[in-house]
Amino acid sequence: MEAERLIATGRHALAESRVALDIVAEAWQAQTLAQAIGSHLALCGPMELRSEARGLSEIGGGRGAVGPPRAAQLTTLGDVRAALTALGALLGEVGIALVGVACATDEEGLYWQCIEAIDAADEAGDRVRAMLRRLAIRERERERDRPPDPARGRAGPGPR
Repeated sequence: MEAERLIATGRHALAESRVALDIVAEAWQAQTLAQAIGSHLALCGPMELRSEARGLSEIGGGRGAVGPPRAAQLTTLGDVRAALTALGALLGEVGIALVGVACATDEEGLYWQCIEAIDAADEAGDRVRAMLRRLAIRERERERDRPPDPARGRAGPGPR
């Protein structure tokens, strides 16, 4: 399944989670998906992303997931920028949901599980943002290095 669809499924499942343990399970599902996307990019993504992608693939996760990881369905990334942007949004939502659970619980074990998951989501989000910055730099360099377009009098694509 395509990454953006899996991410959208995860965002929907997180939004529908009403019980603390379901939110934690969805957080680990998101983390496992982030690892899978990182692994995919580390193997066959743009060269400038591979180091950060390897780091993303190695961030701890999955310990709280119930059932098979959604990430096992990942077959393709599609648009890398769009997938990373959506993944960053999912990880942000996960962090916010986990803070809510951690603040509301009196159970010490659940609290520390939330803190661990918040740390993993935060680290994954940092790596995703770093990859998005690298993509933006690459695009600016490509735009700058394009030969001038005589129809427009500057570098870049012509009129559409």
